[in-house]
Amino acid sequence: MTAVREVMTEQLVTVEPSTSVAAAVNVMGIQRVGAVLVMEDAKLEGIFTERDLVRALSYDIRAATSQPVGQWMTQNPITVGPGADVEQALQIMLAGHFRHLPVTEGESLVGIVSIRDLSRATLRE
Repeated sequence: MTAVREVMTEQLVTVEPSTSVAAAVNVMGIQRVGAVLVMEDAKLEGIFTERDLVRALSYDIRAATSQPVGQWMTQNPITVGPGADVEQALQIMLAGHFRHLPVTEGESLVGIVSIRDLSRATLRE
């Protein structure tokens, strides 16, 4: 069985809760990612994804871009450890209906894995 640590991305794209939605989306576009991890004082506070952007824009398209990502992020996201197997992580994501899963070891954020990463690993097995 493949472990999450073998397929996760360790280069984290992060913003602070006070970062504006527009600035976070700019970071996502430049880095070519569908989610940013929201950190404060080296602690994972949430995750802001493309879906959160759509939700923010659907609520108030004019004001949303200037609002902080902390207002729209998923707070205290579910995480997985690097030793978890890929199938377990995939089941967590499918059950939760999300496409990005932060990877933590103890209190430390060590990576992120996408449903695409897990699907590729599953196909290889």
